[in-house]
Amino acid sequence: MTRGNNKNIVFKTDADYQYYLKLISRLKEELPFDLYHYCLMPNHVHMLIKTNRAADFSNFMKKLNLAYFHHFRKEYDWVGHFWQDRFRSQVVGKDNYFIHCGKYIELNPLRKGLVESPEKYQWSSYQHYFENKEDLLLTDDFLYEELGTTKEKRRLRYHELLIDELVSNNYKNTVWGSTPQKYNENRKINYHLPKRDFSKKRV
Repeated sequence: MTRGNNKNIVFKTDADYQYYLKLISRLKEELPFDLYHYCLMPNHVHMLIKTNRAADFSNFMKKLNLAYFHHFRKEYDWVGHFWQDRFRSQVVGKDNYFIHCGKYIELNPLRKGLVESPEKYQWSSYQHYFENKEDLLLTDDFLYEELGTTKEKRRLRYHELLIDELVSNNYKNTVWGSTPQKYNENRKINYHLPKRDFSKKRV
């Protein structure tokens, strides 16, 4: 998740939203990744992404935020800090929690009162899953196929999917997911962290 500084608006027109999505598409060719769910809100962005390497994600976000900042500064003569601190990220476990997290992201416009139903918001991945709308940016959520044997059954079950309360309760945690998945993901994180050399004397 990345947010405008002081919760400032970062998307003023449809063209801004479209430009941001084009940047994602361009960077996806440079730093391949799977984008499962997303939602562009007027003052912040949510994405559920899997990259091949942890470093790729940081590089992607840095390039995306910088490129969009240059666009916004040029279009609106923006002066000052644009994004609020560094982007925020959490690890999400690969269990049923994953698809719940994706839908939670897509329901942001509904929770904020921007629309009466999530499918009416055009700047999210919800239309892809509920209305089978083609979105070349997306890789289908790997749990989506399990919702039904036909497209119609899957889209209706996705629409009816109730968000597990763990999603909202886990917001401040480093890893999101069920207890077993959080344990597994934490082990992987610790394994890939740079090893510190404790043999050297520190002052």
